[in-house]
Amino acid sequence: MLRNGLEPWHLLVVAIVFIVLFGSRKLPDTARALGKSLRILKSEAKAMKTEHATPGVATGAAGPAGTATEASATEPSTVR
Repeated sequence: MLRNGLEPWHLLVVAIVFIVLFGSRKLPDTARALGKSLRILKSEAKAMKTEHATPGVATGAAGPAGTATEASATEPSTVR
């Protein structure tokens, strides 16, 4: 059925279901909330990338505590 992925008519059916469920009054608010959520997600992902790209700055400031974290990371975890 979905051998070729999403076809244009699949998206049309989803759009019709959204319009029927949310109606014309709630649809702009829902779209606005979705856009805001996507902007937040994008900014958080960007922040994680920049944080991941510069790990030396964070561990360099930690000093000896950073070595203890590295040593405990090699031990097996016993979280239940």
